[in-house]
Amino acid sequence: MSGPLTALTLAQAHDGLVGGEFSSQELTQAHLGAIEAARDLNLFITETPELALDRARASDARRAKGADAGPMDGIPIAVKDLFCTDGVLTTAGSHILNGFTPRYESTVTANLRAAGAVMVGKTNLDEFAMGSANVTSHYGPAKNPWSAGDDKDRVPGGSSGGSAAATAAHLCSASIGTDTGGSIRQPASFCGIVGLKPTYGRCSRWGIVAFASSLDQAGPLTRSVGDAAIMLGAMAGHDAKDSTSAPVDKPDFEAALGGGVKGLKVGIPREYRIDGTPVEIEALWQQGIEWLKDAGAEPVDVTLEHTKYALPTYYIVAPAEASSNLARYDGVRYGLRVAGETLDEMYENTRGEGFGAEVRRRVLIGTYVLSAGYYDAYYVKAQKVRTLIAHDFKKAFETVDVILTPTAPSAAFVIGEKMDDPIAMYLNDVFTVPASLAGLPAISVPAGLDPGGLPLGLHLIGRPFDEETVLRAAEALEQAAGFDTRPAYLEEV
Repeated sequence: MSGPLTALTLAQAHDGLVGGEFSSQELTQAHLGAIEAARDLNLFITETPELALDRARASDARRAKGADAGPMDGIPIAVKDLFCTDGVLTTAGSHILNGFTPRYESTVTANLRAAGAVMVGKTNLDEFAMGSANVTSHYGPAKNPWSAGDDKDRVPGGSSGGSAAATAAHLCSASIGTDTGGSIRQPASFCGIVGLKPTYGRCSRWGIVAFASSLDQAGPLTRSVGDAAIMLGAMAGHDAKDSTSAPVDKPDFEAALGGGVKGLKVGIPREYRIDGTPVEIEALWQQGIEWLKDAGAEPVDVTLEHTKYALPTYYIVAPAEASSNLARYDGVRYGLRVAGETLDEMYENTRGEGFGAEVRRRVLIGTYVLSAGYYDAYYVKAQKVRTLIAHDFKKAFETVDVILTPTAPSAAFVIGEKMDDPIAMYLNDVFTVPASLAGLPAISVPAGLDPGGLPLGLHLIGRPFDEETVLRAAEALEQAAGFDTRPAYLEEV
């Protein structure tokens, strides 16, 4: 096979392994070498080369015995450092989990491990997944591989920025992240790759460090739509250990591909035409409509009238849940402990030193909206609006099969921009948050470049547990866009 092994997609790597063109050990070693050469991007918090090579050798041994290993066996993947991994440091990008090494494995990573996937390391992320730029990590900002060549380091998006950038920089065949309000899809757009947020409940949350329990969902970050379908098949499934895991059958996502979109009705929501949206975003959205129309789909105008309330609703609900979830980090049981003269002082010192500024901000907001005087005025009202947002989608899906929007309101911005303006940073999620509040499956597909040569994504939203239709429509966009531009970083290494 011509070209470096690191350039192969997940499906191509699987075909090469099956054909005996190379071993998993060779494939893994190539990616470990790439990770070592790319440390300046700061994409990994913990590298796991010995563990990876052990699992690669085990994969080769299974294949040598003729075992039907499946499409993930022997494939090097990166794991967002929000998933607990047995015997491997798990930090959530926070100082407060300093030294935390769990003795158990998250269900999603256990599923992938059982499928034979080879973990090469734990990726950088915004602290406790709170951010849209991967700049709030205790371990420093991750850098977008598309930054190289213009003397400006750009953000990879967040919070799954390390996973997205590692996939784009060919440091792994694919990766996993979590999406609370857009944390898979927005970094996928910024890094020129595919990012899929499954329906809430499709993948188990057990063993994932919690941010907002009613929103968090694991999903794949890949270099093709087909790879996303393969990886979701290995990740998903009902889990009795997770009360929010949906007891639904898992379809063959990969088999859903290839069907085309002829006759599919694609909703175009007027509320997503926001004042101030860059002309290149509007133009790409219109191009996406034309691509799907040319492929046989029918564009249909839809209304999602409560969309304008989605962002403020999200930034009440998510911090409220974060405030509750992060109460467990007190310096008593695990992670960082900063001594004090009293127990209360130890709590204060540990949380004050252990949490970064963005986490403290969201915990304070969440505590405020849950307080006795403001619970009804803010939290209860936000939950009512969330129900209205979900109802808007339900009504729209009575007449359309998928909904098409932009993924993000801009391309990747320079590290340091928007740091002093939390509202500007939160607006990065304006197109992705509504689907999260409604628990719907959604995917970002790389579809074009901005005037500066940075990637832009298109965003498809589907009915609950209808990832198959979302993937079919995404494949049609992928084929029409023909996006094959590589980050400048790859040309330099």
